[in-house]
Amino acid sequence: MHITRSQPPHGMAISDDERAFFIALGGRIAQQRKAQAITQVELAEHLGVSQQAMNSFEKGRRRVPVSLLPVIAQTLQTTLDALVAQDAAPAPTATPKKRGPQKKIRQQIEQIEALPPAKQRAIAQVLDSMLAS
Repeated sequence: MHITRSQPPHGMAISDDERAFFIALGGRIAQQRKAQAITQVELAEHLGVSQQAMNSFEKGRRRVPVSLLPVIAQTLQTTLDALVAQDAAPAPTATPKKRGPQKKIRQQIEQIEALPPAKQRAIAQVLDSMLAS
């Protein structure tokens, strides 16, 4: 005997609003994952799920378990609010914590911006000549 189900198992039907929510959530997860240069495979391994499950989460074909949301947010260096916000705004990209010259250069740029315009021009001329060589 063949049984056809019109609803997901255990009576867990999903409304159109819920479907739209999970599609948007998956999109925000994918966007943040790509911004952090993390592959689906890497994120799936970190979460203890298959790459196929991760793909289904990102496409909104499967519900993301609530227990995974904090782990996803932490892994993607974003907030839970940014992932689940229903205002359709994209999740803010977290600044990666990098060591080395990039952080120092950012600090130097902030210091230069605080200088008077004449000193800023002098520094810009030095930088232009260094970059041209």
